[in-house]
Amino acid sequence: MRTLAFIVLFSFCNNLIAQDITGSWNGILNIQETQLSLVFHIENDGGIYTTTMDSPDQGSTGIPTDETTYENNELIIKASQMSIEYNGTWKEECNCIEGIFDQGPYSLTLTLSRKVVEKKPIVRPQDPTNFPYHQEEVSFINVNGGHKLAGTLTIPSNGLFESVEILITGSGPQNRDEELLNHRPFLVLSDHLTRNGIAVLRYDDRGIGESEGDFNSATTADFAEDVDAAIEFLKSRNDMQGKRIGLTGHSEGGMIAPIVASTNKDVDHIILLAGPGIDITDLLIIQTSRIAEAEGATPDVIEANSVVIKRVFNYLVENKSLSEKEVSAGLRNILVEEYETLSLEAKNEMGDKEEFFNQQISTMNTAWFRYFIGFDPADYLEKVKCPILAINGELDLQVTPKENLDGIKKAAQKAGNKNVTIKEFASLNHLFQVAPTGAPSEYLEIEETINEEVMNYLVNWIQAL
Repeated sequence: MRTLAFIVLFSFCNNLIAQDITGSWNGILNIQETQLSLVFHIENDGGIYTTTMDSPDQGSTGIPTDETTYENNELIIKASQMSIEYNGTWKEECNCIEGIFDQGPYSLTLTLSRKVVEKKPIVRPQDPTNFPYHQEEVSFINVNGGHKLAGTLTIPSNGLFESVEILITGSGPQNRDEELLNHRPFLVLSDHLTRNGIAVLRYDDRGIGESEGDFNSATTADFAEDVDAAIEFLKSRNDMQGKRIGLTGHSEGGMIAPIVASTNKDVDHIILLAGPGIDITDLLIIQTSRIAEAEGATPDVIEANSVVIKRVFNYLVENKSLSEKEVSAGLRNILVEEYETLSLEAKNEMGDKEEFFNQQISTMNTAWFRYFIGFDPADYLEKVKCPILAINGELDLQVTPKENLDGIKKAAQKAGNKNVTIKEFASLNHLFQVAPTGAPSEYLEIEETINEEVMNYLVNWIQAL
């Protein structure tokens, strides 16, 4: 699930003669003593710059960005849907680009080099090293979208299984392993399920990895269509005839599963891993406050941030019919008004206000976010008739357990669905890792990818259906 934060942006200036920067640039982000590789591929077509990004540690390549500008040796790369902005300066003495990489709560120095950066990959002990089952690289077409999706189908080696799970990733560009910060939760989960007699289909998000399509223009509803295409693919296979088809979605994937199950009669059951159960506006307000608190923000800062967030979110929900240009103007008016209430110290910390406003607006004024912010999970959960398993970690700060599990339970009751299991796991965070506090900054540091007790619980629940 994406998190939102107001980001302090930095800019650098010099007077050097502009240098050609087309080609590939490599860098390492140092986050909480963990290294994350990034590669930017910059092209120039008649003075128009474009950039794609690779995140090798997360298994993601060719990630599109929205905007690239380069003038007077100053480089700016923006990817608004991921809340990313890089501001850098080309340096003659090192033939490198030095700058600041902003994403969500992080503002990190990032130096880019022409040289390929080699680093020893972090070993996660739960990553499988052998695969005692059948693996098949597969692809299928989303007929509505007209694009191909690519993934991996794993089947127990003896060919005996009753259920096949479709894994649905969380928000942001994800590959089939849901790779995040050198963790591969869906690789670990699919391995565990298949070893225990359950077939699994996992696939790259549209426009990511080997899948085609446009990720940046897609909404949660579009991703639900991709799941429908995955179901049709499984139904077309001889080895899947008579098998139960389940949907297992994590975070935003836990929004998508009920959307599909509310209308697709071929869905036998759904599993919601930290899936939302309350209105998304309310969820994000709680989320930002809890995360800010865990990261050390003062109560005054948390309260002030909540006031702005509520106002912005309410504006977006109430003005769905406005054009992108009109929404941008409305958001700018709100931010300008709230900016004037800040102390001089807060304004100085924020930096250039216009740059700050533009970053916030570009993050929120996207097709994905405008759909997302107006979403109420109850609209779909109240129509789901198949069995539901909803689980959360006690320390989940992104999709808090009490509010969201209660919301799922109430919506299922309205649907008259009596086959609903609600489970909260002690000491686990949003990724289902044993965690100290649940703060997102801990995800990288934790060695565990997904708690084994959780995976065993899923196996037992599926097999008991």
